[in-house]
Amino acid sequence: MNKKRILFKLSSLLLFTSVFLSPLNACAETFYSKPSEKMKLVWSDEFDESEINKDNWTYDIGKGNNGSNNGWGNNELQYYTDRSDNSRIEDGNLVIEAHKENYNGSDYTSARLKSKELKEFTYGRIEARIKLPLDQGLWPAFWMLGSSFTGDDKWPYCGEIDIMEHVNKEPVVSGALHWDNNGPQTFGQSVTVDNLDDYHVYALEWTKNYIKWYVDDQLFCAADISDIIIPNLERNIKNNDAFHQPFFILLNMAVGGNWPKDPDDSTDFPAKMYVDYVRVYELS
Repeated sequence: MNKKRILFKLSSLLLFTSVFLSPLNACAETFYSKPSEKMKLVWSDEFDESEINKDNWTYDIGKGNNGSNNGWGNNELQYYTDRSDNSRIEDGNLVIEAHKENYNGSDYTSARLKSKELKEFTYGRIEARIKLPLDQGLWPAFWMLGSSFTGDDKWPYCGEIDIMEHVNKEPVVSGALHWDNNGPQTFGQSVTVDNLDDYHVYALEWTKNYIKWYVDDQLFCAADISDIIIPNLERNIKNNDAFHQPFFILLNMAVGGNWPKDPDDSTDFPAKMYVDYVRVYELS
């Protein structure tokens, strides 16, 4: 979740105007998209077991990649653990829980789960039903990294797809891409979501031609990753080879960092992020 970027925060009307007035191959024929008979479910975790399925998920541990203390490249404050205090199955949900506590030299703990080397995907519809906490200094996310990622020195060459990110108390979620094109590049948009602290389905449709982001099956962002270069089209992602390779899924909740800044006295700990399911469909 490296955030050397500017997210374009637009109203819903402007977002839909920008998405639909410029053709994006054949992907912009509708405002909505949802799993259909044309999509084949190829993998899911419904979190219905008593424990986190180690065939699906492993953990990042510590304060930075490869044992570093750089706050995961974003000056984050938490220490990620694999303790049940920070991640567990509860009432059919994966719960990721951030605590304010002194632990291994950090003032906060949380969890970051990943499917790296276990479940990796190229193209498809990737979705999760998630309930978010809304509080200062919290940074929950549902995202993906290219499988070539081995540490911060491989970012953004590996590619990053942020399906959903949220910070602080604002009723806004963001989707974004990060990649290399003679230096780090970013494309992204944000959208206001009513009742954000309730469950919502955050989804990504990813083909060889485009990447599209949805909240509750409503499109709010689209990027062109085809071989056809459309002049002066902002969402035309150039040098996009990274987005045609396998990616793995991540679910986490960071505390503090460059984007949300620090928690304050109003932040309610422990803070919980609930994930009802994660599903991956093959697109016809």
